[in-house]
Amino acid sequence: MSDVHSAATRSFNMSRIRGKNTKPELLVRQYLHARGLRYRLHAKHLPGKPDMVFSGLRTIIFVHGCFWHRHENCRYFVVPKTRTEFWVNKIGRNVTNDARQQAELQNQGWRVLTVWECELKPPVRERTLERLYFSLTAPGSDELEH
Repeated sequence: MSDVHSAATRSFNMSRIRGKNTKPELLVRQYLHARGLRYRLHAKHLPGKPDMVFSGLRTIIFVHGCFWHRHENCRYFVVPKTRTEFWVNKIGRNVTNDARQQAELQNQGWRVLTVWECELKPPVRERTLERLYFSLTAPGSDELEH
């Protein structure tokens, strides 16, 4: 099965996919900032360049896209029907890197929270953000840890 787009169109489409400052990430950042939490963005000195770093809380947040990070049992993760082997390998590497980076961060004493793109869709967004805020501010809360 061949691609439904020309090579130029596909290249253009792929060039528009962001690695940081995505809409889901901005939603989380705006919500937490409005509630008085401050953080660093994309800390290059930490494994995986986490989306948000709360140094005082020793907590890191990754906001993952369901497709790019293979969110299991999620309707937004579907293996493409074209170039399947390429995509399975690419996304598999992302998942392997995520696990390695999370382990490295935890070994360094960081608490790692992951928010999935599907958890920020309108029907569940507010509940997800409230749970995230609670997880960051309540003592000993590990509700969102993955």
